[in-house]
Amino acid sequence: MAFDLDPTVRSRELGLRLSTAMRAAGFSANEIARKLGWSPSRVSRLLSGKRGVRLIDIAAFLAVCDIIGDERGAVLEIAEHAWETLWWQQCGSRLPERSHTLSFLEDTSSAMIHTGYGMVPALLQTESYMRASLRALPTIPEEEVDSRVAHGLARQEIFDRDRPVRFRFFLHEYAMTRTGHGRRAMSEQLHHLVRMAVRPHVEVRVVAEAPGSVPFEPFRIIEFAEFNPVLYLEDLTWVAFIERADTLNSYRRVVAEIDAVALDRAASRDWLATTAADLASASGRPDADAIG
Repeated sequence: MAFDLDPTVRSRELGLRLSTAMRAAGFSANEIARKLGWSPSRVSRLLSGKRGVRLIDIAAFLAVCDIIGDERGAVLEIAEHAWETLWWQQCGSRLPERSHTLSFLEDTSSAMIHTGYGMVPALLQTESYMRASLRALPTIPEEEVDSRVAHGLARQEIFDRDRPVRFRFFLHEYAMTRTGHGRRAMSEQLHHLVRMAVRPHVEVRVVAEAPGSVPFEPFRIIEFAEFNPVLYLEDLTWVAFIERADTLNSYRRVVAEIDAVALDRAASRDWLATTAADLASASGRPDADAIG
C-alpha cells in the first residue's frame, strides 16, 4: 500500500539517494515512471520524501537504476525505517569526514540554532582554529586533518547563499577564553566572530559566567521552510537526528533559558571585540595546536 506522509530525515534522504541513482543511470523521473508502470506524480512524491512505499517498490526502482551491493543494502535499510523520527547513526571509530545527511539538511535549511560550550561551532571556525581542534581529537588521524579542514571550510559557504539561512549562535565564554590553541589563533577566531556577528542574518550571542546554572550542552536545531524541524546531536563516534515534537519542545525550552541569560547582540559584539583585543596584546606562551 502506498500513501503520503510528512517527510522525515530518512525519507528525504531516501529520495535524495534515489534521485542520485536515477541521474547516474541517465534516466529522468518520467522515464523511471514508465519503466515501473507508475504515474509521474508518484515518482515525484517519492523523490521528495513524501511517499510511503513498500520495500519491494524501492528494490524495483534500484534494479532499474542498476544499483547493487552495499549501496542497494544501504538504501533499503533507510527505506525500511523511513518514517521513524529518530535516526541514530553509529560512525565506527570516528565521525566521517563528510556527513551526507547533515550536509543535505544544511543545504535545504532555512534557519538554525547552535549552542556551543567547550568549542566554537564548526561553521564559525577559522582555518587555524579548526585545524588545531581536529588535531586535538584523539579519534582523528593526522592524515585526515587537511581534507577535514577543506570540507569544514567549504560548509561555511552556506553563509553566502542567495537565500541566506537565519542563524542564532549561543556561545559560552569558556569556548572563547581557552588559549590552548594559542593566543594569536584565538584572537583571530574572536575577530572572525565579530565580523560574522555584524551580518544581518547571523546572530551571535555570548553567555558569560553568571550565578546559577543553565543547561548548556552543544546541540543544533535545524529548521526548514517546508519540513518539520530536526534536532541534531553528535559525539566523537555517533550522530543523532531527532524529529519528535516533545523532544524538540524540551530543547526549545533550553534555548529560551539560554536566551534569557545571554548578552544581547550589541553587547556580545562588544565582548568579543574586547576579548579579541586583550588576547592579541597579552603576553603568553607561543601559539600551539593543542587545546588546553
